[in-house]
Amino acid sequence: MSHSMLLALARNNTLANFRLYEAVGQLTSGAVKARRTSFFPSIFKTLCHIFEVDRYYHDAVIAGGLAPQLLADWQAERRAFDDFTALRAGQAAMDRSLVAATEALGADGIDREVLLLRSGGRIFRERASDVLLHIFTHDIHHRGQVHAMMAGTAVPPPQLDEFFLKQDAPFRGVEMAALGFEEQA
Repeated sequence: MSHSMLLALARNNTLANFRLYEAVGQLTSGAVKARRTSFFPSIFKTLCHIFEVDRYYHDAVIAGGLAPQLLADWQAERRAFDDFTALRAGQAAMDRSLVAATEALGADGIDREVLLLRSGGRIFRERASDVLLHIFTHDIHHRGQVHAMMAGTAVPPPQLDEFFLKQDAPFRGVEMAALGFEEQA
């Protein structure tokens, strides 16, 4: 995996989250937190899971040292946010930070070793590029669940896969500009 591809995936992840949050933001608070059929039983809880897992793996990539507290929060079932507006802002900041962390790794840094602390004090050694790929794949998986849950609401689920093809450029231009991304990059 090249550094440029990882950076493209980080930007794609940001655009997809932006679109999803724009759509979910049109729902009432009750609809966002309503019990639904999915692995996490609401749109809100699924979005919280995406954020919390992003935070955990991002912390590993930047060697931030938050893993013990994040793992303790998960065990205690403490959420980082309890309202949609704060979660949305947190995810947007996380997405910007994931792009910046990916940029900062550079071509030489994507193969560096990253330590993942797990429950019971277990430590796993992984490549930074593999951790980033895991984040992006994980997010795709759970955004798909939110997408499916939105199909049962008054707000249609957004298009989440218009990023890589040139022919889709007209469909993402406004959002790319809002995110500060240049099409050529």
